[in-house]
Amino acid sequence: MRKLTLMLLCFSIYSASYAQEQRVSGKVLDAETGTSMPGVSVLVKNTTRGVVTDVDGQYTINVDPSSTLIYSFIGYETLETQVGNRTSLDVTLTPSISELQEIVVVAYGNKKKADVTSSVTSIDGGELTDVTSPDVSTMLQGKAAGVQVVTGSGQPGSMPVIRIRGIASLNGNVDPLWVVDGAIYHGTPNLNPNEIQSISVLKDASATALYGSRGANGVIVVTTTQAETGKSKLSLSTRTGYSYFNQGNFEVMNSAQLYDYYGQFANPTSIPSEITDDVLKTDFNWIENGTQTGVVQDHTLAFSAGTDKSKTFISLGYYDETGTVKGYEYDRLSFRLNHDYNVSERLTLKPKIAANYSKRDNKQHSLYQMYTNLPWDAAYEEDGTIVNPQDQGVTWYGRDRSNYLYDLQWNYSEGTSFNLFSNFDVEFDILQNLTFISTNNITLYGSDSKSYTDPASNSGEANNGELYTYSAKRITRFTNQMLRYSKSFGSHSLNALVAYEYNDYVFEDLGATGYGIISGTEILNNAAKPADVNGFKNDYALQSFLFNTDYSYDNRYLAQFSIRRDGASNFGRNNQYGTFYSFSAGWNIHNEAFFDVAAINSLKLRGSYGAVGNRPSSLYPQYDLYNLSNTYNGAPVTTPSQLGNDDLSWEKSYQTNIGIDAFLFERVNFSVEYYNKNTSDLLYFVTLPSASGYTGYWENIGGVKNTGIETMASVDIFKDGDFTWNVGFNIGSNNNEITELYEDQEIDRGRNVSRVGEDFNSWFLNKWLGVDPETGAPLWEVVDPETGEVSETTDWNEATKQIVGTSSPDFYGGFNTRLGYKGLTLSANFAFSKGGKIYNASRELYDSDGAYPTYNQQVLADDWSRWEKPGDQATHPQAFYGGNNLSNKTSSRYLEDGSFLRMRNVRLGYTLPTGLISKLKMSTAEIYVSGDNLLTFTKFTGMDPEVGIEGVYSNLYPVSRRVAVGLNISF
Repeated sequence: MRKLTLMLLCFSIYSASYAQEQRVSGKVLDAETGTSMPGVSVLVKNTTRGVVTDVDGQYTINVDPSSTLIYSFIGYETLETQVGNRTSLDVTLTPSISELQEIVVVAYGNKKKADVTSSVTSIDGGELTDVTSPDVSTMLQGKAAGVQVVTGSGQPGSMPVIRIRGIASLNGNVDPLWVVDGAIYHGTPNLNPNEIQSISVLKDASATALYGSRGANGVIVVTTTQAETGKSKLSLSTRTGYSYFNQGNFEVMNSAQLYDYYGQFANPTSIPSEITDDVLKTDFNWIENGTQTGVVQDHTLAFSAGTDKSKTFISLGYYDETGTVKGYEYDRLSFRLNHDYNVSERLTLKPKIAANYSKRDNKQHSLYQMYTNLPWDAAYEEDGTIVNPQDQGVTWYGRDRSNYLYDLQWNYSEGTSFNLFSNFDVEFDILQNLTFISTNNITLYGSDSKSYTDPASNSGEANNGELYTYSAKRITRFTNQMLRYSKSFGSHSLNALVAYEYNDYVFEDLGATGYGIISGTEILNNAAKPADVNGFKNDYALQSFLFNTDYSYDNRYLAQFSIRRDGASNFGRNNQYGTFYSFSAGWNIHNEAFFDVAAINSLKLRGSYGAVGNRPSSLYPQYDLYNLSNTYNGAPVTTPSQLGNDDLSWEKSYQTNIGIDAFLFERVNFSVEYYNKNTSDLLYFVTLPSASGYTGYWENIGGVKNTGIETMASVDIFKDGDFTWNVGFNIGSNNNEITELYEDQEIDRGRNVSRVGEDFNSWFLNKWLGVDPETGAPLWEVVDPETGEVSETTDWNEATKQIVGTSSPDFYGGFNTRLGYKGLTLSANFAFSKGGKIYNASRELYDSDGAYPTYNQQVLADDWSRWEKPGDQATHPQAFYGGNNLSNKTSSRYLEDGSFLRMRNVRLGYTLPTGLISKLKMSTAEIYVSGDNLLTFTKFTGMDPEVGIEGVYSNLYPVSRRVAVGLNISF
């Protein structure tokens, strides 16, 4: 009886205990792919009780509501979640990749980050697509130390300029080399950013020497998206945005302001008599009339699936943008197919094909006339008819008597371009550690454009209308045949490759013009008179042999050596081949037995030295060239053009790089490095006197040096739990110096000068000294060439042309922040540049002290003032109708500080809860709103401080402000 009572009591206690538990079911998904995860351990915290997810990632467990579940799987971050009153609990696990295990794409392969001894910055594809843009180059701005990205134009479809670690040539190529999926590309590839998996920027000789003659200016390696084994996904990325014209600090005068400006002229009798207060009856805003809210659409549909046998990635993208200046539209359709097929355990075929088609419709309003036309001249009659200033009896105050809107009723231009990229790559495992890799690429480019000038337009009157057509095509071929060996034995690891590479290029174009057309015709054959035919063709070829080896001992000591032999078609027969090499070494100090610092998770010291080459911008610099376009008595004749040089040789850039990489407190990434690029045998086109019969010849004449420091830091302030916060920062400085020129003779390049000991981007101008406070006359500096004595002059022609600064910034970079709370994310990216002088050439017209009175003028900035009476300390001379002693001529007066801080992008996104999206049969879903270029802080008085790499601002199409709403979903 006692036993029975005891059994009933135990059963009652157990039943009461069990009654407090609840059944919880759910599914575990991969956070990146959205696929289910079998085999995940689901454990009740502080107990040994748990279950494992089934083949569909499903699990069921009985737990107390106060319990916490721990989800863990090898290679993923462990997740803890409190149960509460929930009976359904779906979670996602994030892949866990340590800093040292991260794979980085380098020249001709991949490496673990811990094994990298060169200067490489890797950017994940997801970090690129925050900014709304059709090109990848723009998205790199502010995201890699030492990489200067200058937009230069906000016109849809325009490409920025990229410089990596300064300018290392005078007349050679200074653009970085682009490599996409192992194939070297001609110029900047037109890629859909949504197709990109990662980008690596290779900066030092150790990273770029394997690309030989084309790696002197850095290399940008692009890897497009590949499918993953065992995972399939259909995803849609779509966004729609609105762009707004950005005038920055630039403002032209309205009707009253311009009239008051006329009232300041010191010679009022010179003002035309028709300029009376009647002009105040008209106040036409040309900028407002010519701008609009632009619309941008960016959509990409992608599918990927992978098995042990086959992996396929397919994407289709569409981008369309109308400009903030009326009348211009750019759209592009893109397609990509990447496929891997395992024929056998040893043979894999990797075909890839991508294509894009772009179209530009151009009836763009004239930026020049929007700025220069007077507010006293209206574009339209009262009834809405467009005014033709050329008609008799029309009152028009502007000098050019031109209303661009009149011709835009008929005239236009349009153009299309087509790019086809195709790869057929093969990998074959010859032996266990020996692989043959064949990379083969053909790119086809074709473009067609047309310009139509109607006979009814003012510009078409002289020739009774005009039609111009143009077409161009380009074919590049690339092949690389490589043997790669990899072997680990004990504490030693060895990787080596040897390869042969060939690349060639052919370009050809044709243009034709016809005069005398029937209004509306678009066929050149209908023109009454053939006016002009022009055509052009060029080509080049390169072949190379290359070798690289990497050695690692005990994950502590690292070494790399590479050598490449390049042959190029555009060098003299005596120096057609060049040899380039690099050495690098690294020391993983944290793996040493003596190193025991808990706060430092990894610490690496690395250094490199190497030589890379560069080729001239001309494709035929070594030859005697003749002009065949001249005629005599109706017959073609040859005349000398260029003097040849069989001894013309490669530019050689000798580069040293020293860097330190650290990972601290399991949350701080830090890197700092110093570089020295010393380039000799600079390629330069030397002009000859016309009496010689030649325009000039190419010669190796000098040297230039670039030195700098780059720093990068990234901190996970909060990285565990529901709230996460990461901040990142990078900064680079570059000092440029010309070290040698032919016979030390300086080269006057107009506004710039090449002089030993000076920056290549030095401004060479008359030095502005301001305004004479007693007379209001402009002042410039005169330097006696014999004594160096300095004096003043009011005569621009007597002023001494001298170096007055440089367009090179003191430093530049970017910073970013990203916050996350549950499904919410907030991120922002900033780009900045400090120092460097911009030459504001537009002020020669719009801030001319009366020299251009029939052009609209710029409103003076807040800290500017104009001289009116003796004793005034003014920034601007007294205004005269017709100008004041050439005060608006080219001088350092128009040099301005080019510093700026720009919010490139801010983005707020929300990812729907897993439970909700699973009910919708989706794996992920995110909605977001973003803004581009919403804030810019600068003292520059033009519309945009990003004026191009040369530092000259003139009638620039400014970068637009933009707001967009987007959606990312996957199934």
